[in-house]
Amino acid sequence: MADDSEWMKLPIDQKCEHKLWKARLNGYEEAFKLFQKIADEKSPEWSKYLGLIKKFVTDSNAVAQLKGLEAALVYVENAYVAGKTTGEVASGVVNKVFNQPKARAKELGLDICLMYIEIEKGEAVQEELLKGLDNKNPKIIVACIETLRKALSEFGSKIISLKPIIKVLPKLFESREKAVRDEAKLLAVEIYRWIRDALRPPLQNINSVQLKELEEEWVKVSSAAPKQTRFLRSQQELKAKFEQQQAAGGDADGGDDDEEETVPQVDAYELLEAVEILSKLPKDFYEKIEAKKWQERKEALEAVELLVKNPKLESGDYADLVKVLKKVVGKDTNVMLVALAAKCLAGLAAGLRKKFGQYAVHVVPTILEKFKEKKPQVVQALQEAIDAIFLTTTLQNISEDVLAVMDNKNPTIKQQTSLFIARSFRHCTPSTLPKSLLKPFCAALLKHINDSAPEVRDAGFEALGTALKVAGEKAVNPFLADVDKLKLDRIKECAEKVELVYGKKTGGAAEKKEGKPLAGKTPALSGPGGDKETKDGATKPGPLKKAPAVKSGGPPKKGKPAAAAGMGGAGAKGKKGPETKEIFESELSIEVCEEKAAAVLPASCIQQLDSGNWKERLACMEEFQKAVELMERSEMPCQALVRMLAKKPGWKETNFQVMQMKLHVVALIAQKGNFSKTSAQVVLDGLVDKVGDVKCGSNAKEAMTAIAEACQLPWTAEQVVAMAFSQKNPKNQSETLNWLSNAIKEFGFSGLNIKAFISNVKTALAATNPAVRTSAITLLGVMYLYVGPPLRMFFEDEKPALLSQIDAEFEKMQGQTAPVPTRGISRHVGGGGDDGEEEEQEEVGNDVVDLLPRTDIGDKITAELVSKIGDKNWKIRKEGLDEVTSIINDAKFIQPNIGELPAALKSRLNDSNKILVQQTLSILQQLATAMGPNIKQHVKNLGIPVITVLGDSKNNVRAAALATVNAWAEQTGMKEWLEGEDLSEELKKENPFLRQELLGWLAEKLPTLRSVPSDLLLCVPHLYSCLEDRNGDVRKKAQDALPFFMMHLGFEKMAKATGKLKPTSKDQVLAMLEKAKANMPAKPAPPAKASSRVVGGAAPAKFQPVSALAEDSGSNTMESKPDPKKGKAGGASSKAKGVQGKKVLSKPNLKEDDDKSGPIFIIVPNGKEQRMKDEKGLKVLKWNFTTPRDEYIEQLKTQMSSCVAKWLQDEMFHADFQHHNKALAVMIEHLESEKDGVISCLDLILKWLTLRFFDTNTSVLMKTLEYLKLLFNLLSQEEYHLTENEASSFIPYLILKVGEPKDVIRKDVRAILNRMCLIYPASKMFTFIMEGTKSKNSKQRAECLEELGCLVESYGMNVCQPTPGKALKEMATHIGDRDNTVRNAALNTIVTVYNVHGDQVFKLIGNLSEKDMSMLEERIKRSAKRPSAAPARQAEEKPQRTQNISANASMLRKGPTEDMSSKLNQNRNMGSHSEAMHTVPREFQLDLDEIENDNGTVRCEMPALVQHKLDDIFEPVLIPEPKIRAVSPHFDMHSNTASTINFVISQVASGDINTSVQALAQLFQIESLAREASTGVLKDLMHGLITLMLDSRVEDLEEGEQVIRSVNLLVVKVLEKSDQTNILSALLVLLQDSLLATASSPKFSELVMKCLWRMVRLLPETINSINLDRILLDIHIFMKVFPKEKLKQCKSEFPIRTLKTLLHTLCKLKGPKILDHLTMIDNKNESELEAHLCRVMKHSMDQTGSKADKDTEKGASRIEEKASKAKVNDILAEIFKKIGSKENTKEGLAELYEYKKKYSDADIEPFLKNSSQFFQSYVERGLRLIETEREGKGRIAASTGISPQMEGTCVPASTHTVSSSIGNTNGEEVGPSVYLERLKILRQRCGLDNAKQEDRPPLTSLLSKPALPTVASSTDMLHSKLSQLRESREQYQHLDLDSNQTHSSGIGTTLASPSSAAANIDDLKKRLERIKSSRK
Repeated sequence: MADDSEWMKLPIDQKCEHKLWKARLNGYEEAFKLFQKIADEKSPEWSKYLGLIKKFVTDSNAVAQLKGLEAALVYVENAYVAGKTTGEVASGVVNKVFNQPKARAKELGLDICLMYIEIEKGEAVQEELLKGLDNKNPKIIVACIETLRKALSEFGSKIISLKPIIKVLPKLFESREKAVRDEAKLLAVEIYRWIRDALRPPLQNINSVQLKELEEEWVKVSSAAPKQTRFLRSQQELKAKFEQQQAAGGDADGGDDDEEETVPQVDAYELLEAVEILSKLPKDFYEKIEAKKWQERKEALEAVELLVKNPKLESGDYADLVKVLKKVVGKDTNVMLVALAAKCLAGLAAGLRKKFGQYAVHVVPTILEKFKEKKPQVVQALQEAIDAIFLTTTLQNISEDVLAVMDNKNPTIKQQTSLFIARSFRHCTPSTLPKSLLKPFCAALLKHINDSAPEVRDAGFEALGTALKVAGEKAVNPFLADVDKLKLDRIKECAEKVELVYGKKTGGAAEKKEGKPLAGKTPALSGPGGDKETKDGATKPGPLKKAPAVKSGGPPKKGKPAAAAGMGGAGAKGKKGPETKEIFESELSIEVCEEKAAAVLPASCIQQLDSGNWKERLACMEEFQKAVELMERSEMPCQALVRMLAKKPGWKETNFQVMQMKLHVVALIAQKGNFSKTSAQVVLDGLVDKVGDVKCGSNAKEAMTAIAEACQLPWTAEQVVAMAFSQKNPKNQSETLNWLSNAIKEFGFSGLNIKAFISNVKTALAATNPAVRTSAITLLGVMYLYVGPPLRMFFEDEKPALLSQIDAEFEKMQGQTAPVPTRGISRHVGGGGDDGEEEEQEEVGNDVVDLLPRTDIGDKITAELVSKIGDKNWKIRKEGLDEVTSIINDAKFIQPNIGELPAALKSRLNDSNKILVQQTLSILQQLATAMGPNIKQHVKNLGIPVITVLGDSKNNVRAAALATVNAWAEQTGMKEWLEGEDLSEELKKENPFLRQELLGWLAEKLPTLRSVPSDLLLCVPHLYSCLEDRNGDVRKKAQDALPFFMMHLGFEKMAKATGKLKPTSKDQVLAMLEKAKANMPAKPAPPAKASSRVVGGAAPAKFQPVSALAEDSGSNTMESKPDPKKGKAGGASSKAKGVQGKKVLSKPNLKEDDDKSGPIFIIVPNGKEQRMKDEKGLKVLKWNFTTPRDEYIEQLKTQMSSCVAKWLQDEMFHADFQHHNKALAVMIEHLESEKDGVISCLDLILKWLTLRFFDTNTSVLMKTLEYLKLLFNLLSQEEYHLTENEASSFIPYLILKVGEPKDVIRKDVRAILNRMCLIYPASKMFTFIMEGTKSKNSKQRAECLEELGCLVESYGMNVCQPTPGKALKEMATHIGDRDNTVRNAALNTIVTVYNVHGDQVFKLIGNLSEKDMSMLEERIKRSAKRPSAAPARQAEEKPQRTQNISANASMLRKGPTEDMSSKLNQNRNMGSHSEAMHTVPREFQLDLDEIENDNGTVRCEMPALVQHKLDDIFEPVLIPEPKIRAVSPHFDMHSNTASTINFVISQVASGDINTSVQALAQLFQIESLAREASTGVLKDLMHGLITLMLDSRVEDLEEGEQVIRSVNLLVVKVLEKSDQTNILSALLVLLQDSLLATASSPKFSELVMKCLWRMVRLLPETINSINLDRILLDIHIFMKVFPKEKLKQCKSEFPIRTLKTLLHTLCKLKGPKILDHLTMIDNKNESELEAHLCRVMKHSMDQTGSKADKDTEKGASRIEEKASKAKVNDILAEIFKKIGSKENTKEGLAELYEYKKKYSDADIEPFLKNSSQFFQSYVERGLRLIETEREGKGRIAASTGISPQMEGTCVPASTHTVSSSIGNTNGEEVGPSVYLERLKILRQRCGLDNAKQEDRPPLTSLLSKPALPTVASSTDMLHSKLSQLRESREQYQHLDLDSNQTHSSGIGTTLASPSSAAANIDDLKKRLERIKSSRK
């Protein structure tokens, strides 16, 4: 059992893979337990087993396998990741478990499969099970079938897709194995449970015995709808519901709705395989069908009949086949063949379904015509055919053809058509049978029910009855108004018998109707008051109020129809109820009138009516008026009263007062009485006559308006206009038109018959009187508001001058919305005038088009023309197309009958000649406009092929196709396009162009639709494949379209559709769906229908949220009069805010005012960072283009949507430039107040501004530049720095504009570029501008070059990127440019550089051609020749620059540059003070004196500037600090750390030594940054710096000494600021390398060691932050490479001493603990490190502090002596070299002084001997000076540019030196006495007395105190120093000597020497006093 113990120890997952089955068994058991324990489904534990689960189920050992299956089942149930294993595990179960003999194994396998289905992996499991059905092993097949059956019975047909299963069923029934057949039978029964008879067709062909058995089983299946009993994880709420029902006992109603969906869901058709039949047609079919012999024709048809029996056909091009069948039906003389062809058509229609729709329109008329045949079999075949065809299309599409046949003389045709209509209606629902369709059909059917032939009448009744049943009485009754009672009853009787196809679908109202005789409601309106409405509408407005709210259409659309829809009779003031449309009165005779009038008017009044005295007449009118005012409506005899008014003198009344009164009375009567058209006719003529009257005109108009309100505007207007134009008075004509314009605005447009006015308007337009013409044009403008562009069609043939006036008027109206109707609302009663609401809505738009006289061009489309279009020769084809164009042009508006043209044009769409394709497209565009909405019927056969053209590779062809599709869609609406599979078929094609264009089109159209056909779902799978298309554009478009698909289909459907995708794709698509869900727009609001005109609810809409809106307009219409205040307010507000009228419609609940308050930029946290990440990760397009393509604009739009106010965004992306100006104005306005917002969206704002650079409109450009100036001022005030992303997506486009032809723009752009430098480093700007010089635009090149010159002038050579050399070479190439301005600019720029940089320019430029070089030299000479001019210019510019700086940004905002000369404009107004102050003196050197002496004159010229200048000059400001700062002066280290660091790092890489040294110094100034540097980096850095210091070439440079000094400082900084462990380690490695390398100079190692000493000095402070283990490891390695012996062989003894010093210091600081830090060393014996440390430790233990100190001093001085002897000459040579150099003179002298002091016997004569007398005396004088200085001050400040802080750090450094050199013994054990002796000798040599040792405090106590860094300036420190000095003067003298010695070998000889501490006390005292007094 030894083996066992081995595997028992293994972890579970390893056991499961063990080769021993026992181990595996044990593993599975433990895994089973473990899986049950893990509570968290997302625990990482699960992932360990991902790869093993397959092995669990496929284990070769049966016992282990059982356990494995159990564990796997638990895993699948509980693990979140289990889904990933589906495929392999299911496959394993099928192949390795289902064949097991043990039932338990199979059972577990089945459970695992079901569990996978439960965790949403149904498709994958089903796929594996179906594969299993092909297995050779029958056991496996049986188990697979059983699993499928079980899954179906538990999960239901929604989750288990039946189609693939049904497909394999017949094959299973054919199996040899009985077990398989039996199982298949059970499965078939289970499927039948779910889909019932849909299963029959697919199983028709199985063995008849089996079929019979099945039938028997099927009969037994219970008829109750099956229920899903097991639920997916995502269906938990369903599950809960189901469990509740179970608990409640069986089936409650709750579940029905869900189940109902499942039952009718499966359509047998869907389960079938499509068959391709076109290729199977007999080869000679088309010849045979044309054959003379009927037998041959019959054979051909029989062949087709056989093929079309297939229940489902593959889609294809059936046009030719349909054409020949149609021909047979229409023309064949043999009725048998007609019937046969009809059967074939029926078969095709049934097999193709929706795909047959495109052919339906052609076939329907032929079949209907053929109903003239009497033979029953023919009639039956035709009926079947037409019924099948009807199902493939919509009633709308074929209505024209059907209506055309209704008027046929043949009664059989009429009868059959009516019957067909009746059958068709049964398939309709109220929504697919709108009033617009009912109206023409009912009209035609009414003729039929009055027909002489009884069969026609019966058919008519049946059709009308069906319509009544489907659409409801409310919809149909208005059309049956004139039908007598008998016929009406007959229709209702038919209605009751009708069985509708869609059972309950018509809604509950249909059922209710049966019992209620007065049903006046459509289902849509079945509110509580619905059916009572007619009886008590007037009395009970309560329930009615709800009606409009319930109405699906949302807010009522317009005044009149609104009333009609919701009102019923509510507003009818005592009228006879809703059936009355208007009041008819018979004409009364004058006698009767007098009688009636006498009954209501005072007698005196009637007598005085025709009095001769006007006063009496006036009195009479007053009485008349009083009487009318008091009369009740019911009592008022309107006709009698108006006839009395018309009595002589009637309308010929001469006195205007009487006339005014009379007209007022007419208005009163019309308002207060039941005023009929008859009454109106009495007065209208007279009113029109007075309309033009100056005094009475307004009263006449008032009366006309009142009449219009009573009798409806359409009728009144028609009468009035006709009357006005029948007389000659132009004043009346123009005033009538004016009245009408106004009336239309007040009443709205509904019901107006444009045609009636058009002829009169045309007459008016031709009138000679200008007032009439103007009024006519105004009227047209008002009509345009309601009708829109189609109105213009009527006036196309007017004179151009007139047409342009009309167009101008229309232009004015563009974008305005029609006002809300305020009148005519309360009056309009009944179920919608003549035709209900829907009608009137559409009437406005469409009917305009319907009014146009249409030409029938059918006869012009001859066979000859069609053959021309299809000719082989392209020229002839073109001729044919040209002819078509001219036919359409001539006809202007055409009828839908265009014969064979569609087929001919369709074939041209794929013409090989692209020009013809484009021509065809333009013809189709024309067709759409010419045919109008009737083009609908051609969508399938012509529209869809146009979409195919969207896949063309040529851009212009695609554009033309898109334009065509849009033109069509405008006429047809989108429904036709989206119905059927055509669009999805197009999307399926893998053509990237087609896909992106089509998706783009859909994305544009879908958001505007309120509903879409369900067929849109068919596009979804293809949409998903587009999301993963190879082509990026397709993916982008698909993503854009996603939210719009979701808006219509809903997230659930879309998510469900992902089920068929591969797992990887599915996850990606689901993620995108989630994203799209967030961006999903809301569906457009219901009033969208009237978007171009006003919407009824629009006025209230502005004041109330939507819910209230419907009710409000409802109640408005209810009141007896519309509330005038409300109406007017509405009107006013719509004018005020109507600018964006359309917006109001789409969002009725947004108040316009609120809309624009609030911030315009919304701050999205981390939004900008996220956008940058996206761009970096290439998730979005990089902003980089030559001209902005749509996708960039769209992308920007999407990015902006989250952070820019919606209304502003609409302005920003409007097509019209004026809106852009508006947007910019708003942005300027909000700039100051929304700083943070602007900065958070800055990247987007700049991108949007780049788009504006591509606009051609100058005003936008100017505005953009104005905004930019202000923006950059703001940013520089905020000290913002542009990010790289912002810069790169903006600057290149700004630079494009530098080349603008307009001066003023160039000037602005340059000013902006200047300002940019304040927020973006000039050196980076340089590269962008350099790119600009490569432009093709010469102006741009020149300006960029000048700009580069300005940059160099302002910032020095450091801005030149990548290096000054490269940059100058690049600039110099332009000297040879062919454009003169560019040449000049290049020369000027280089001259500028020359002025800054001197002769080195030539070196940097390199070789130029002779010609160019001579030009350059000439130019440089010229610039030098004009000394007086140059300074003057500089004098002029420079002050400008500094003034701007000092005035700072506030001055900038006013734009100082704008009023300066353009030259000044180019100057930089930038920088920070220090920079400016440095540049000033250089510019002024030439004429400083002049300025000082001659102040007056200069002041006259430019007083302000000079004033500033002088202050600047006289300020003592030469602070050398900026040398350590960044080159770019405007960098604040804290504002934007990342970009600052990037900038500094970019400078480190600069080619200029100074720049990089300064940049490094800057990096090392910040400790947190300096600490980041790793050992490797530091090693390289130190190597580089030391090499640089030793490089002899540096000294040859002009400022070489300066460089060395800066490097020196930098080294100090690096040593102090870096991570101490890293730098120590780096130095040790560097020392080791330099000692190993033979080529390395000894000086190099020496400097490295000096650095190490420096580090040793710092150790006491830093020891705690150092990782000693690492340092000791490095020393160990060093000692391994250099054992003591090897080190001793070195030429110099420095290395060994350095190492010992280091170790000694470490030991001293850490004590014995140091030995604990050897952990990182693997083998301590490899080096002597450990031994050495032990030795040092022991040594230091043995000694007291003071002795140790003395040893050290001796040791140290001994080293020094040796060193000095060895190198005395070298050192002196160095020192003299320094004294000789200009920069380092002082330093050299100081060193010489030190040297002399140290080695008083040193001989410096030989060095001085060779030099000049002057030099000798200079040296002596210098030394003396230093001596006095040292004695006097006791302290020397560094002569280099070290800032005070630096001195501070230098001073203490020297103080540590002594303590650090303690214990520098040679390792020998020496007694203390030896050292004492040595010390005495030393002291004697230095002239110190040897007092007793004990008297002195131990040195260590004085020296090991680390000095404070502020030593140099701290007064307290000096106090303590003084007291110490008093106590032990001698020690200090001694110390001084020592510290000086140490220092001579200190770092890089340029370090500041420390303060000489040996100065006498008096001096120190004096100094202290001085400091104190200065402090005060």
